[in-house]
Order: sequence, then C-alpha cells, then structure tokens
Amino acid sequence: MNAKPEQTVPAAHIKHWDSVTDVAILGFGIAGACAALEAARGGAAVTIFEAAGGSGGASALSGGEMYVGGSGGTDIQQRNGFTDSTEDFAAYLTLAGGPAPDQAKIALYAREAVDHFNWIRAQGVPYKGTFLPGKIIEPETDDTLIWSGSEEAWPFSATAKPAPRGHTIQSPGWGGGRKLMDILEARVREAGVQVETSARGRALVADDGEIVGMIIRQNGKELAVRAHRGVIIATGGFCMNTEMVRRHAPEALRCSHPLGTIDDGSGIIMGQAAGARAIHMNEFFVTCPWYPPESLVKGIFINEAGQRFINEDCYHGRVMSAAVAQPGTRVFLLCDNDIFARPMELANVELAAVGESWGEVEAELGFATGTLSTVVEQYNAHAAKGEDPVWHKAAKWLKPLTTAPFAALAFNPSESYFSYFTLGGLETLPTGEVLNLGGDPIPGLYAAGRATCGLPRWGRGYSSGMSLGDSSFFGRMAGRSAGERGI
Repeated sequence: MNAKPEQTVPAAHIKHWDSVTDVAILGFGIAGACAALEAARGGAAVTIFEAAGGSGGASALSGGEMYVGGSGGTDIQQRNGFTDSTEDFAAYLTLAGGPAPDQAKIALYAREAVDHFNWIRAQGVPYKGTFLPGKIIEPETDDTLIWSGSEEAWPFSATAKPAPRGHTIQSPGWGGGRKLMDILEARVREAGVQVETSARGRALVADDGEIVGMIIRQNGKELAVRAHRGVIIATGGFCMNTEMVRRHAPEALRCSHPLGTIDDGSGIIMGQAAGARAIHMNEFFVTCPWYPPESLVKGIFINEAGQRFINEDCYHGRVMSAAVAQPGTRVFLLCDNDIFARPMELANVELAAVGESWGEVEAELGFATGTLSTVVEQYNAHAAKGEDPVWHKAAKWLKPLTTAPFAALAFNPSESYFSYFTLGGLETLPTGEVLNLGGDPIPGLYAAGRATCGLPRWGRGYSSGMSLGDSSFFGRMAGRSAGERGI
C-alpha cells in the first residue's frame, strides 16, 4: 500500500483489517499511557502502537516532574506552608500561555490539577513530600517540591501570588522520568492494554470524514488497524525532524540539542492530512543550564549590542528563550568576583573575558568604549538601592557588581548546550477531540501531549513540569472521550 502520513487512506481501500480494537493509540509516552488507562478502565479494548522498542518517549528523558497546584494547594504544598488558590494558579497559567492562552484548558486544569496529581500517586508514583528551596533546575536529591518556573519573578509575581508547583517523583539524581514511565507502563499492562512495539504509524484511515483506523508498519509490513471508537495521536512533537523545524520554527535551529527520541512530527502530519489545524508551530522550549550555582542569578545578561534583555531571576528556560531571540551569536553573563562560578560542565559555557575593571572586560569583548561599562554602572546604582526599574528583578537577587576581578561568561546557542523541544501541534478541545480548519471536531480523532498545542504553548512562559502535567491530564481526557464514544 505504501501509506504516507501526508495522505489519509480511504476505508474503501482496506480489503482486510489486520487488527481490530476500540481505541488505537499512537505513542507510549505519558500521554499515551494515561489515555490508555482511562479508556481501558472505562471498558474499552485498547491497543497502543509505539514506534520504538518500548515505552517512554520524551517523557522518559524528563525529570519526572509535574506542574500542579490550585484548590488551596496539594497536600505537599500545604504541608510545607504554601497555599495555592485555583485563581492564582489559573492566572499564572494564563500569563505563561503567552499571547493566546487556551482558557478552556486552563480553567479545567486549574480546577482539577490536585485531583489529577492524586490520581498519578494512586498509580504507585512515589513522592517524598519535602520542599527543596532555592533556584535549581532539577533536584539531585529525592525531594519533591521545588520552584520550577517564574512564579517569584516579574511579571508573573505581579499577576499571581507565587507558590512552588513543581512536584518531582521520589528518585535521587536527575532523570526521574524513566521511573515514572516504568510505573505507568506496569499499570497499563495490568489494565489489559495490548502493547505493540516497533510499530510506526503510517497514515490515518478515513470513511466520509470520520477516522476509523490507521495504517501501521511493523516488521516490514503495513497493517490495517480498525478502531471502532477512535484513534488517539500521542506521538510527541517534531524537534527531531529538521525539515519540519526549518519550516515552522527556524529559530530553534540556532540551538545545539533537540530533546526527544523519535519526535519526528509524524502524528501532527497525519492529523493535518485528515484536515486538522496545527497552531503555534513556531513555538519551542529551550534552555541551557546556566545555574547552579544560584549566585549567578545575581549577575546580568547582555546581548552583543551591550543591552540587558531579561530579569535574570526568571525560570532558566525563559531567560534562555530570550537569549536565543537576541541579535548576533552570543549573549554574556556578567559577574564580579563575589558571585562568580562556572556553570556545570554540561552547559559548555566559555569564559570570554576577565578584567580588573568593566572597561577592560568591555575592551576584551570588543564593545565600543562606554557601551558595556555604562550598562553596568546604571545597574549597580539601582541595585545598591535594592531596585531594578527596567526589568524588576527581585531585591533578593540584586547586588552591585563591584568586586574585581570581573568576568563575562559567553553563551552560544549553537555551541553551548542549548536543548529544545517544540510546543506547537494539533489544536484540540479539552476533551482531546482534534479540531479541523473550521474549528469543528474531526469524528474519531483525538490527540494529547506534544503532538498537540496544550497548556505550554509559549517558550517564554514554560515551567518545568508543564509538559508532563499537561500530557498526562489531557491524555486522560482524550482516553476517556474516545473510550466512551458511541456507547
């Protein structure tokens, strides 16, 4: 048949269905796993088709962190002295959603995130329940609660009362996502879900506008799969598809490390072939681990024009997203001797200049005389008063940079470790139903995770844990909707 993702296959062309199920799910990351659990526990026959040799996807590469709050706070937030109203949580998510947040998804998630987190725990996912203060990227301990976004930074702190919302699986060291997926995979198999690996989705099958199945390729053969209630696309984003990134999010190609496994955008392409609308395809998350140590937050970032461009106490991804958008090839973090330290080796950051005065640093970097030194002088004058009138960095991170020697750390997106993944994808309702170009649901087609454009849809608004929170929650919604369809 030689099916292609860019084309749907008419059902009339299917002479024989090789596999029949109620709900067919493409992808076995966290979105696919949670969709499968909801559909199977609702009584549907479910089959997951995963292109790789096992479960996990990009979810297994993550820190295993969920971004949850609202409803007064999770019991872990409350136990550590934090309250988190649904209104504040929704306000933060709205601002984090950028110019066009999905208010329907935000409202639902803000109301139900605590219950969802308790559902995740009920699957056997462990949380120690302790709070780890400070600015960190990911716990190296097995602690739970962290500040995983820009909650305490302007402009977010001016909109919503800050609360830490990153809830990390109990797993010492980085990379708890693998443990999270192993636990969910066990629950999926216990629920009687059929799992087919090394099975790549090739095309959707349509009958008069309704999605009734799909073509998969497994062991060198194309197989037709009939899905009586629906197909759920949970294939991830498209950061590993260079041509697709070049077409939709070319700025991301400045960055050195796409963060994914397969993530080739095939699910998005298949949805589009069925008439689906893809939105915010230019948006991507990017970061470089420029702290720890957190003392570096007291430094200031400037671009190659010698201008400061962000309040440095924001979430690391927001800072690096702004950095990638700057002109030229590098940005510089300016430090004095009191706060200087090298970021972790992984970051691959260059010590670009050192001097006994800011004028010497300025000259070594090749700036015009007075350019850099004037910016630092103005910053220092305000920082000495505990003020940052331009970018509103919080007072606890303000320190005049006056202790020699002085240094500039250079961050180059193409050479330093700038990891990224895409945020755009298929437009869906909170139910997981995929919308066509006219804004109407496509019968029988559902999607969740980074194949969709969910809560995280703006690089400068991302917070760690948003993808796992969004993918697991709306994966459940998609599984529930597909599982109940036609009953």
